[in-house]
Parts: sequence; structure tokens; C-alpha cells
Amino acid sequence: MTTGRKTISIVTPCFNEEASVGECVETIAQIFRNELPGYDLEHIFCDNCSTDRTVAILKELAATNKSIKIIVNSRNFGILNNTYNGVLNATGDAVLLFLPVDLQDPPELIPEFVRHWEQGYEIVYGLRAEREEGVLIRTARKMYYRLLSNLTYVDYPPDAGDFQLVDRKVHQAMKQIDDARPFMRLMTFESGFRSIGVKYRWRARKHGKSRNRLSHMFEQGLNGITSFSGAPIRTALLAGFVISALSIAYSIAIVVLALLGRIESPAGIPTLIAALFFFGGVQIFLFGVLGEYIYAIYNQVRRKPLVVERERINFMDK
Repeated sequence: MTTGRKTISIVTPCFNEEASVGECVETIAQIFRNELPGYDLEHIFCDNCSTDRTVAILKELAATNKSIKIIVNSRNFGILNNTYNGVLNATGDAVLLFLPVDLQDPPELIPEFVRHWEQGYEIVYGLRAEREEGVLIRTARKMYYRLLSNLTYVDYPPDAGDFQLVDRKVHQAMKQIDDARPFMRLMTFESGFRSIGVKYRWRARKHGKSRNRLSHMFEQGLNGITSFSGAPIRTALLAGFVISALSIAYSIAIVVLALLGRIESPAGIPTLIAALFFFGGVQIFLFGVLGEYIYAIYNQVRRKPLVVERERINFMDK
């Protein structure tokens, strides 16, 4: 039976966040009570096999609040897979793809996101105009996202993250992308539709340190480039071609100079040097060509579960 009320789904990944999870639940509940009373809430928590009391706290809250839904993974599958699995299981008319449990992306923007959505925008994305973090990491992030924006074939605003509210049409389009290594912030823009950005200040964590280690961030960043850009492979292809051309020219010059007696070296050394340069350039060129095919095949055959789930709470069996 339909009530005529629209549902907003919010996806929150978590891993060892016992100090933050209660505040996150209450903050969102209060926003919906005070500013979005005409909407139903579906708050999906995706737990990446926490070892503290995160899941226990969530279960206590979910026992009396059916709008809280929980997915518990069998192990830590990484933040990207964990979050996207929650997104795939959302059922709302609009889905907030990512709300960090520590509320670094401000939840008070959700009502504004919803207003833009009701005005006809299918993608409402947050723009991190300011960041409460160190200069080095802040600069590195800005450089990366501008590089990604320039390399990718998708029209992607550089400071946009996963903090996005998308319409069900966009959500359905994303679900059609069968990708074992999802990079959500670009998947939404790849699907098209009308979009609008909202600038905000990204906050520092209130509790503890981020569980997203530097190695994980590097992997995530590389995934974004390889999934939505062929530029690295094509650069290798171009470099191989240039080196091959230069090697051929160098080889010809060495042979000519050797025949004219302009080079004093043991017999065969010029030829060996020329051969090494030539075949080195040819190999790089061929690797670039092979890389093009591997890149295409890789994007077609990536097939494995995003996560393996241990249990679900408050999900209705279909």
C-alpha cells in the first residue's frame, strides 16, 4: 500500500565507529523530524566487519526504529565496495549516495539537496569548496581531482565527491553498470541527467582518525583514473611510438657515423647500442598496443561480488 509520501534513502558506511554512529542516527532523525517531515527515511548502514561495538549499537537502535537498516559484511571489503553495495540496496525515490558516519559532509545540507531535487534536478552534488585538513593532503586532493576531471571522458566537476543526492532514474542507471570496482562519484555524471552543485565546507573528524589509510586512498584514486580514462595507456602508446621513432633515427645516425669513421669504439658496440634502443622502444610501443586491448577486456570481464554479507537487519524479504 502506498502512502503517497516520498522516501529518501541515505547510505552510511562504517567501520569501527562506535563513538560516532549514535550521533549520526540522531542527527539525521532530527533533520527529518524538523525540516523534512513530509518524507519517509530509509537510513542504510553498511558495516565493514567492525571489531568494536558499532554493530551492537546499530542493532539496539534498529530494534525500535525500522527506518534504520543494517548490512554487515563478512570482512572488510573496502569503503568503495561497501558503500556501493548499500546504494544498490536502497529503495528510495531519491538516494543520498554517501553520508559519512562522522558527519564530515554536513547533513544539514540534505534539506537543500531535497529542494533542488524537487525542482527537477536529478543529481544534486556537494562541492567541497573548503576543507578542514592539512595543507599537504588538501593540495594533493585538489591536484588529483583536477587531473581526474581533465583526463576522464565524463564531464566531472573537480571538487565533487560521493556526497550526492540522486533521483531514482539515476539510481537505476547506476545499477545497470556491472562494475566490480565502482567509482560512484563519476558513475552518476556518466549517466547524464540534470545536475546542480552546492558548495560547502568539509569538516574535520570529531572522533578518532580516519580509517581510510593512505594506501587505500591511492588505490581509490588510481581506480578512478583507470575506470574512466584511457589516458595512461594512450600516453604509454604515444611514448612508445616517439621512442621508437627516435631510436630508428639514432640507429641510422650511429651506423652512418661508424661507416664514415667518425666514431672510435670497439667493433659491434654502436650496433649493439642502436639495437638496444630500437628494441626497447618497440617493446614499449607494443606494450601500449596490448594495454589498449587489456584495458578493454578488463572493463568487460570484471565479475565478482562487491561484498559478502554476514547478515541484514530490517530489510524486508521480497
